[in-house]
Amino acid sequence: MASIKVILRNKQNKDGTSAIALQIIKNRVSSLVHIGHSVEEKHWDAISGKVKKSHPNSVRLNNLIAKKLSEANDKILELEVQKKDTTSNAIKKNIKSEGNGLFIKEGEAYLETLKQSGKYNRHTADKPRIERFKEFLKLNDLGSDIAFSDITPPLINKFRGYLKSKEISERTIVNYLIVIRTIFNQAIGTNLVDRKYYPFGKGKIVIKTPETIKIGLMPEEVKKIEDVELPENSYENHCRNLWLFSFYFAGMRVSDVFRIKWSDLQNDRLFYSMGKNSKGGSLKVPEKALNIIRQYEAQKQSNDDYIFPELKVVDDIDNAFLLQRKIMNNTSRVDKVLRKNVAPLAKIDKKLTMHIARHTFGNISGDKIPIQMLQKLYRHSSVTTTIGYQSNFVHKDADDALEAVINF
Repeated sequence: MASIKVILRNKQNKDGTSAIALQIIKNRVSSLVHIGHSVEEKHWDAISGKVKKSHPNSVRLNNLIAKKLSEANDKILELEVQKKDTTSNAIKKNIKSEGNGLFIKEGEAYLETLKQSGKYNRHTADKPRIERFKEFLKLNDLGSDIAFSDITPPLINKFRGYLKSKEISERTIVNYLIVIRTIFNQAIGTNLVDRKYYPFGKGKIVIKTPETIKIGLMPEEVKKIEDVELPENSYENHCRNLWLFSFYFAGMRVSDVFRIKWSDLQNDRLFYSMGKNSKGGSLKVPEKALNIIRQYEAQKQSNDDYIFPELKVVDDIDNAFLLQRKIMNNTSRVDKVLRKNVAPLAKIDKKLTMHIARHTFGNISGDKIPIQMLQKLYRHSSVTTTIGYQSNFVHKDADDALEAVINF
């Protein structure tokens, strides 16, 4: 017969508190299931296994402890009726699969996975989203957590309303919900949580990404960028070169622009694999791009050297996480100069960033090449993704139709 009791772990957190846990003992082997909260030892009654009244949240915490203890005892009884030789670790796993896994703890594991995978951009974006969720839940104490089973559709809708009150856009709110969904899926995939607690899907929380218009520059605005006079050796000229290089190669992503090496140029073609999806291919090097490349020949150290200087000095080029951080920092620096220096000098009122080069190529391509060809140039897996980049062409058809009706 397995036994279970509530204990305060001996190991202290950085803030001096210790975790409250359920201790399961079977055949003299014990396993621990954390309930997601920690208290200082002075607030703990080891004999009764409860939080003392001296703690400001003693009533709430003791109610939670009683609930978790009751749920665990029910599960132990159920398992022992079904199978006599259940181990303490198996009991622990089944208790967790009933929804008692801890969301914030799993979120930390998710962030660590991103870090180990070198996904700096996602790690940087998703970490504050998890922190904002903790802020909403008022999990201010170090070590405080919430069970997956407590994250219900009504709670998520309240979180959505909370974000709206902070004047956060609907598109950004969707990103918050996607993070919660991703962590849920990770927990379900490792049997930490039963799928019945999944709050997303039909009849629950449905995540729908709002449609966005990808606004790029017009051909005459690209011409202004090409023609604006900038000092040849200035950083502004370098940023202009990066933007045009991206545009000339079908809106190449900035991370791929930084990674281009001299060895990627062969027989008047540029060979490269996209960093985002590892899809390879080659494109003919336009004369306009060659004119840019020639400006960097004096800095060439070897055939394996980068054409552009952003990644020439990286402490650990094999560390994908540090490399992504370097790319992101350089992108921010380039975008700032494009917005504040190059755009005003070129007399362009629209937002000018490296990613706008991708939107610009897509918009201008609308009535010049088929959507399937743009999909090939962008190396998109689905043509649906590509359609958004030809919005100007779609709008042109609608505009022509409108004019045909009203100009009778």
